[in-house]
Amino acid sequence: MTPPYALDIQGLRITLPGTTRRVLDGVDLTVAAGETVALVGESGSGKTLTSRSALSLLPPGALTEGTVAVAGDDVLTMSAARVRALRTGTVAMIFQDPRAAINPLRRIGDFLTESSVLTRTMSRPAATARATELLGAVGVDDSALGKYPGQLSGGMLQRVMIAASLMGDPALLLADEPTTALDVTTQAEVVALLRRLQQRFGTGLLFVTHDLGLAAALSDRVYVMYAGRIVESSPAHDLFAHPRHPYTAALLASTPRLDAPAGRLPAIDGQPPDLRTEVSGCLFAPRCPLATEVCDQ
Repeated sequence: MTPPYALDIQGLRITLPGTTRRVLDGVDLTVAAGETVALVGESGSGKTLTSRSALSLLPPGALTEGTVAVAGDDVLTMSAARVRALRTGTVAMIFQDPRAAINPLRRIGDFLTESSVLTRTMSRPAATARATELLGAVGVDDSALGKYPGQLSGGMLQRVMIAASLMGDPALLLADEPTTALDVTTQAEVVALLRRLQQRFGTGLLFVTHDLGLAAALSDRVYVMYAGRIVESSPAHDLFAHPRHPYTAALLASTPRLDAPAGRLPAIDGQPPDLRTEVSGCLFAPRCPLATEVCDQ
């Protein structure tokens, strides 16, 4: 029997209170065990909302359709108790800014072990041993256990966040722009680290980013999102070599490349559609140089 996907989103539609326009409209996305999948698109396209649906972190009062299955279980129909258990074991998230995610008044050791101890999934000695092991795996000396967040650099803190995400041996990792707050050199180190750890632990990884270069370096497959819809998905190499959707091609054309001739980068004209209003046809059509009448249907 084929094991369930680490993440299997089918027909996900989300409507916010007081509106009729869906901010996510028919999203289908899968992440297999041990696979790295990138979700790319402009700010406001729905990437973060899609990833957070796997933790049932949805806006209050949001109306949902479809399924969001993690390791075979639909998150959207879970009880509050099961969702809490999911968040402390099956799924973990690595946020953009580690300094905003870690209590500055708690030592790193307490941050890493607290959840496991409080949920009684590990004794304190076992949790400390696990934290020490994972700090070593991410390249942080175990002396960090006794330090406060303010005593570590941004790059070291993001490594701590990655270690924290692995404490519960999750089936799925959600990484939401995890390198945005880091310098370029540290970004490369963190991306390489994520790739190694994901392969070592066999965890499914959904990597949310607006950076196509990072997506190309890290992912096995890529989904491209625009205005709450998936417009294209394919293996990473195929997508970057032969984009099929005009939006994907426009994103790639506006990305700096070392082998490109000097000059001004092309930009995507116009603005994404207002998600509070109904739009028919392809949502990218008003900005697309290749649009025809059929695109509005």
